[in-house]
Amino acid sequence: MNREYLKSLDRDGFITLDGLIPTDLVERLRCRIAELFESEGENAGSEFKQEPGSRRLANCADKGEAFRACVAHPEILGYIGHVLGPRFKLSSMNVRSANPHDGGGQPLHADMGAVPDADGYWVCNTIWLLDDFTAENGAVRAIPGTHRSGKLPGEVIADLSSAHPDEVLVTGRAGDVIVMNAHLWHGGTPNRTGRERRALHAFYCRADKPQQQYQKKLLRPETIAALTPSERAILAIDDPLNDEVSSKDVVRSGFLK
Repeated sequence: MNREYLKSLDRDGFITLDGLIPTDLVERLRCRIAELFESEGENAGSEFKQEPGSRRLANCADKGEAFRACVAHPEILGYIGHVLGPRFKLSSMNVRSANPHDGGGQPLHADMGAVPDADGYWVCNTIWLLDDFTAENGAVRAIPGTHRSGKLPGEVIADLSSAHPDEVLVTGRAGDVIVMNAHLWHGGTPNRTGRERRALHAFYCRADKPQQQYQKKLLRPETIAALTPSERAILAIDDPLNDEVSSKDVVRSGFLK
């Protein structure tokens, strides 16, 4: 892992890994997403949540090999472990596509409404850019350092949709991956272009917390049978602690891109 990236992740709460996704995987993900949007139609994303101004897909670890290629990427897992500690798991994997012409603006939030607890940080997100993220098409805005505040933005800010004096736009190119301490205050910005802005979100949590989407319950038997040992481990398929903390609800609530 890059030492300067680790410093930035600690200080700012996010880093961008340039060109991490191979070109062929970017294209495979785009194609599979288009197929799923077509086949799922108005139900797309309904296993988790649907959002005005955006199209979503949920439970993506169960929807094709291209998605599973993103579950247990060794470099990504190294940075996730830096945030969450040695024991963590995939909490959910979703797609969010900000619609053209002003779609996709979000209020500032921390994912899952999560505040660090006595054991530290417990949520970390990765954003796999399948289109360029620009100032015009719905890039993420973030308030650097707010993951260290121990507060949610609503405790400090009256209007969560307004511009913040310390916010920065996290832009990048298709093929980049953003790793974000998900306690960071952030939100998607509106897409004011005529083209969709697609991203895959692989969201991780500490081992002692429930998965946002209980993977063992959601994955089909044929998907589980096809998992590699590393994918099986990061999905917590054989972890009794995960069964204990996650089995009460299949889908967890909370604002997550």
